[in-house]
Amino acid sequence: MERAREHTADGEPGSPARRYEAAGSALELLVHGVGGTTPEEMLNDPRTVRITGDTTAAVFRRVDDVDAEDRAGDHRAGPVREAYVWCNLTSGNGARALWLLLLPFMVVNLAHWMRPASHGHSRTVRLYGLLVRLAGLTLTVLLVAAACEVALDLAAWQCAGTRLCVRNHSWLGFLSPDRPDVGWWSEPGRRLALAALVPTALTALLWYLSHRTWSAYESQQPIARAAEHDEETEGTGLGRPGFWFGRRLVARLRAAHTAAGFLTVAAAVGSPALHHDRAPGGSPVLAALGGLLSATLVAGAAVVLWVVCRRGRSENRIDHGRDRTLVRRLPLGALVLLALGLVYAGWSRPRWHSAGRLAGDTTFGGLTLVQGLLVIALCVVARALYGTAPQPPDPHRTADGGPVPRTALRGFAGPAVAMLACALGGVMSGGVSQRVADWLDGTRHSIPGPPVLLTWQASVIPPLLVVLLALTGWLARRTWRGRRREMGTVERDYPGEPRDSARTRRIASTRAMAALTDRAPLMVGVLASATLLLGACALAGALTTGDAPSGAARGTNGFVHGAAQTAQALGSWLIGLGAILFVTWGRRAYKDPAARRTIGILWDVGTFWPRAAHPFAPPCYAERAVPDLTWRMATWTRATGGRLVLSGHSQGSVLAAAAAWQLDPSVRGRVALLTYGSPLERLYGRWFPAHFGPAALASLHRDVACWRNLYRRTDPIGGPVLLSGDCGPEVDHDPLRDPLAYGRTERQPLPAPVLGHSDYQADPVFADERERLLERLLPEVPGPRPGGDAQGSSGRSCE
Repeated sequence: MERAREHTADGEPGSPARRYEAAGSALELLVHGVGGTTPEEMLNDPRTVRITGDTTAAVFRRVDDVDAEDRAGDHRAGPVREAYVWCNLTSGNGARALWLLLLPFMVVNLAHWMRPASHGHSRTVRLYGLLVRLAGLTLTVLLVAAACEVALDLAAWQCAGTRLCVRNHSWLGFLSPDRPDVGWWSEPGRRLALAALVPTALTALLWYLSHRTWSAYESQQPIARAAEHDEETEGTGLGRPGFWFGRRLVARLRAAHTAAGFLTVAAAVGSPALHHDRAPGGSPVLAALGGLLSATLVAGAAVVLWVVCRRGRSENRIDHGRDRTLVRRLPLGALVLLALGLVYAGWSRPRWHSAGRLAGDTTFGGLTLVQGLLVIALCVVARALYGTAPQPPDPHRTADGGPVPRTALRGFAGPAVAMLACALGGVMSGGVSQRVADWLDGTRHSIPGPPVLLTWQASVIPPLLVVLLALTGWLARRTWRGRRREMGTVERDYPGEPRDSARTRRIASTRAMAALTDRAPLMVGVLASATLLLGACALAGALTTGDAPSGAARGTNGFVHGAAQTAQALGSWLIGLGAILFVTWGRRAYKDPAARRTIGILWDVGTFWPRAAHPFAPPCYAERAVPDLTWRMATWTRATGGRLVLSGHSQGSVLAAAAAWQLDPSVRGRVALLTYGSPLERLYGRWFPAHFGPAALASLHRDVACWRNLYRRTDPIGGPVLLSGDCGPEVDHDPLRDPLAYGRTERQPLPAPVLGHSDYQADPVFADERERLLERLLPEVPGPRPGGDAQGSSGRSCE
């Protein structure tokens, strides 16, 4: 897409060729967006070669440009182009779709980064992070508890102890108390000890995945540099030297969460045995040993809480330190306690028989209550932080004329997302429990089934869907009204064209659908509020009635009882279906490029951020990509002394901004930034205001040599940067025309497509703006800015 300017001759004084030759080497570093692409497509050349990197992420050049710095005269009319390809960091084979099972962990990790921007109040900021880390810990315990519910309670305790259930599942026959020939495993404690291997293996698998990705991502060495003063990186922490090096924190949290998983399994195995030993007729010696084991488990849980609470991220320096031996050996100690619990539970108790359920209601009820209290406390802290920073005026409006707040949900985005993470964990754990119970028992009612609370939670899914459908209908109506308004705007944008109602409607519909992105905070807020309210109702119903919704409504009229039965059955199937769809959609997203583009932006936003709240979340690809870009820019400018244009599309623009913040100020001032289809303000600025808010983006504009942002009104992801004052029009170009032509023209004889989020380089404006950026980087073409000097960032003001 290179275009040379036609109004000056090559070699003429003042021409681009003479100025590039005088300025030395010039480089354009391209960073692709969501969904990935090939270096051949990025460089518009079928012959490319990898010049640095590996098969996971690498920098490519055209074959003809490998030694371009040694042949500067061949590139006088433009820069050498390089492509940084990072799509393999987030995509792979279908097996990686299993990462979607870690979705609740990823979502709660997002809540950590969604805290409102604030000035000062470091203790309140630390309290916010602590609350999110505690919410993440409850999700780990919930996942392991769900595995214990399936393996220990439903399979080993209920089904294996019931003659009718064992008859229909012969693979459980060796655990049945009715089989004297294999009676060693028939005692309840030994059945529980054997079944405990399932949640133990799950915890070990999570530890293994986290350790492997930790070695590949968090252990990437960022470029060493001195920390800047706070005023130099105002409004964001992304410029701190240790921001993209979370090795120590993830190792600490991994140890704590792994230990919490083992301790949960140990408590699930040992508690029923201790309850039996303390009952009349139990063994006093075993009861004393069980009490000592329980006290040790409580002490271990206290140590886990201490490790999670004691310290958060260390960003002001690259932290190569290691935690104390106690922290590193915490999983091993918890595993020893689990082994002791298995021995204790497996001790012979001939008169012990399994009946009813295990203490699942207490466990899941306590977790639900704690999660609700943490979310409420998080709301209080987030509101306090939101009130400490002044909110700038917002000039941007949606397609229907409504204002768009600069901070999503007025500071409550973090608590809302944390609530949704807890709800996802509840849906997944409840769905697995319900489906396994139905598989083991069917309609025979031979076993009590899952805890009552899980049944109540399943029953509130249909009302939640009603809320979602109502919200969807409201959004559809607003979109339809927006399309009607846009039809008049489209006609004004293409004056003098013969009218085509179908063409106008298609363009207007695309614009109206793109505006739905600005309604996402409303959807999240409504769903989170409804989830909190319905979850509280489910908890209250389970605690007050002690029975399933249909049983609690048995004494009412037939309509209420039938509605309760329908909600209970429908909710059970829906949450089971949801657990299956997680894996199905995830596998399709990794195999089908169209499906990946659909959900890729949400997944890439979630895995962009370091694992600060949950170590079992999918790994952060930016901890590899940002150091890659920073190292490349710093080493190239140091070796050549040239100027560089960092060109980022979509999510690539976010990586480009993060990498620019990581550069030394002297290098950062020689970099021009070109972003297109960029979610820097529209998504990141609103959902993550502490790191991409107005102050952060204004500081980025002051620090880089120059910045230009391109966007379209048909783009559902990209948008303007919306800097205040004179910096706004200086950075944001007017919305690009999309499509380029309304009808058939001499230059567009075939119908021009509506491009939306793709193919920005196909617009002639792209080449013009890139050339202007390159000209402004030339030393003899200062290109003064409004209110600022030509060479540095001093004097610029975006306030």
